[in-house]
Amino acid sequence: MTLNTTVVKELNLEGNESNVDFHIDDLVNAASKVIVPLGPITSFAARNPWAGLEEQSFEQVARRLKETNGVEIYPSDEVLKSAWKQGEIKQEFVEMKLHQWLDLQTIDLPHDEAFQFCQAALLQNKTSFNSPSKTDLESVMKEILQYNFNIPQNHYVQTYSERLGKMDGNKVNQVVNGQMIKWCKLYLDESQAVWSMPNREKGFYAAWKKLVPNDPSINRTIRKELKELPMEADQALMAALLGLQIPYTEIQQYLEAHLLALPGWAGMMLWRSQQSNKEENLLTEFLAVRICMEYAFIKPYLPLPEFQDDGEELLQSLIISWTNWGNMPIDTWLSLSLKEIEARLTLAYRFDQMVRNRILLEAWEQTYEAQLMNIIGASSHRITENLKQPLAQFAFCIDVRSEPFRRKLEEAGPFETFGTAGFFGLPIETCELGQKHSHPSLPILFKPQIKVNECASEQDLKTYQERQQSVNLLNYSFKTLKNSLPSSLLLPEITGPWYSLQTIARSFFPRSTGMISRKLRKNWLRKPSTELTLQQVQTNKTELPIGFSEEEQVLYARQALNMMGLTENFAPLVVICGHGSHSTNNPYASALDCGACGGASSGFNARVLATLCNLPEVRKALNEEGISIPNETVFAAAEHITTTDELQWLYVPHLSEKAQEALDFIGTTLPKVSEQAVAERFVKLPNLKANHKNLNAQAQRLGEDWSEVRPEWGLARNATFIIGNRELTKNRHLDGRAFLHSYDWQKDPNGSILENIIAGPTTVTQWINLQYYASTVAPHYYGSGNKTTQTVTAGIGVMQGNASDLLSGLPWQSVMKSDQELYHEPLRLLVVIEAPTEYVQRLLDRNQSFHQKLKNGWIRLASIDPEGHWESWTV
Repeated sequence: MTLNTTVVKELNLEGNESNVDFHIDDLVNAASKVIVPLGPITSFAARNPWAGLEEQSFEQVARRLKETNGVEIYPSDEVLKSAWKQGEIKQEFVEMKLHQWLDLQTIDLPHDEAFQFCQAALLQNKTSFNSPSKTDLESVMKEILQYNFNIPQNHYVQTYSERLGKMDGNKVNQVVNGQMIKWCKLYLDESQAVWSMPNREKGFYAAWKKLVPNDPSINRTIRKELKELPMEADQALMAALLGLQIPYTEIQQYLEAHLLALPGWAGMMLWRSQQSNKEENLLTEFLAVRICMEYAFIKPYLPLPEFQDDGEELLQSLIISWTNWGNMPIDTWLSLSLKEIEARLTLAYRFDQMVRNRILLEAWEQTYEAQLMNIIGASSHRITENLKQPLAQFAFCIDVRSEPFRRKLEEAGPFETFGTAGFFGLPIETCELGQKHSHPSLPILFKPQIKVNECASEQDLKTYQERQQSVNLLNYSFKTLKNSLPSSLLLPEITGPWYSLQTIARSFFPRSTGMISRKLRKNWLRKPSTELTLQQVQTNKTELPIGFSEEEQVLYARQALNMMGLTENFAPLVVICGHGSHSTNNPYASALDCGACGGASSGFNARVLATLCNLPEVRKALNEEGISIPNETVFAAAEHITTTDELQWLYVPHLSEKAQEALDFIGTTLPKVSEQAVAERFVKLPNLKANHKNLNAQAQRLGEDWSEVRPEWGLARNATFIIGNRELTKNRHLDGRAFLHSYDWQKDPNGSILENIIAGPTTVTQWINLQYYASTVAPHYYGSGNKTTQTVTAGIGVMQGNASDLLSGLPWQSVMKSDQELYHEPLRLLVVIEAPTEYVQRLLDRNQSFHQKLKNGWIRLASIDPEGHWESWTV
């Protein structure tokens, strides 16, 4: 069978979409759940790589990935052993989890004997018996094989090229992957290629089909066959599947296996398909190209032989495991009854490495939960402190990097802090002054509903744009000259001295060079004072409305204040704090900004909310609803720069006398707060010392040094999301591992605020948590490997070398202290809710998605009731 139009006609695959058998687009859509959409690295957003698989248990997904792709998503033996040695896994919790697992098993074996075997296997405590001799082992095997034991094994669908490679070492799979990487790079390129891929506007499949007959890396016979492919991608894909003779019941799994072969490039195709109707079938085209090439390359080897279960090898390993951990000499098997043999083999089979690692991980997580409970002191009833009226209040993002800064700030003066989602509930798209393009400034979970522009007077804007254009024109001209053959020969001679000086300056004086460069740019551009378009402006129905209606202004201000729990006892100055970062020569710069909002810093949102809360008409409406903001209270906006732990002011309106007093006091306090926060961070950074003479200068150097692979730790070591009053965690050293969201259950009688926190911020924090988890346990598959050997490709992401998957996760340097030592602890997120038990139960009853995450092991849950009792939840 060949993939030509004759076959397509015979199979009735030609013509309207309704004639295409098996509804291939539906199967592709269902298969896409095994990957997640991945945007460009310049707008990095944390993604849970298993978001579409949460209807299955964590262990089920782990077994599937292990079987099909050789990917381990439980921590490795080495990681777990290290955690055990360092006391991060307590034996009491290991034994507790082991007892729980054994209680679920129906094995005709004394509990004590089963427990001792499993405990020895968990802790790798081998018995004193030597490994059995080959003769003794063969004798026992011969005896046991008489009983024809049927040991069930899971077999997942693999690609034919992968199967062929495992059978005889054939490299068809590598060839197919290499071809896909090449064509995906050409099609998806945004900035690096001088010449764009021809016919790209017609789609991936059409452009590839036009070019592949001329590809010299493919032999002539295969090229000729690929030239005869159907014109439409769905027809070609179905013809290839039929040529491979994939059973209908296995088609979806077969498509999934191909998507998992290169989840990075496939994820980028999925993301692109969601951005434009013109590319909505891009994932189908991706699979059509890949599977058509696989069929063409693998055709001479078809049909492939069926899998042969190596039952004897498995049986042999089960017998040896009892010698190692069951205190059972090899000859003991010969004296056992059939029932006793079956019980021991069944236990050894079920208690495999996957189960052992699962139990150790759960014990590790339980150990952390116990430590957190002791830190918070939840065993005793929380007593609210009678604080005097704070001089200023600060609303920070729930980001884990805010926790140490908030703690130091509260210690420094009469300040009160709140935690809330860093986009402050504003569903906006922002356009900064002088920019032609706007960008969403909210979590990727949501779509923007309102556009907010930064504007200035016509004359100021014109001058500013002219200066911006001159800078952009210089950069564009240099890039054009560099890509032109004649000019590129002269360019090094002309620019060499300048770039030599710049290289020396940035290498030996990174902090000074960076500061001077930014200062020169700022002085040249001279950005004027600006306003925000908060009043609604009529726009085309196809475009987002610009600004807020009067009702929306009140709605979003009220919603933000309710979510952060700031509805009474306002201080003279309320500071809305966004957060961002600063680093140089860093492809992952956007990953250090907001982990939810696609690399957008949240300072703009902070300014929008502060301005809304200062509007007289908004305050009047809020007052009528019971949120009374005193006249002397003024809202300001700032941005927490996480790389240097500085607070930079973005918007300070005219202040009342008391608000000015608060601002002056903050000004004298912040340097000390910043230095203390930096000192706490520097202890954790490798090769840096907290006793350096000028810590702030060192922090600035990290952000400016273009050779620095780790300007900060980002959100590494995140482990818990605490939803409750600040008094619950105030003065508690949470080590920068906790997302903190303010919540008072007494102000939430119907549970709607808690439901919104779980639906939005909790989902975001879980995605961040699992992004770090995946990049730690499977760095070459879900991470991006060593930062120093990465190649930025096509302007959209990074690869290792020039022919790898598009690596969408975090680099080693974001999760590891060194090649041998982890920094991030791969623990699944623990959500802690301060509320009565009935609140939590109501939440689980209403939110089936959250209930499913908890049931299937994707997230953990604990609660603290009004009496201070801690409860761990399972469903």
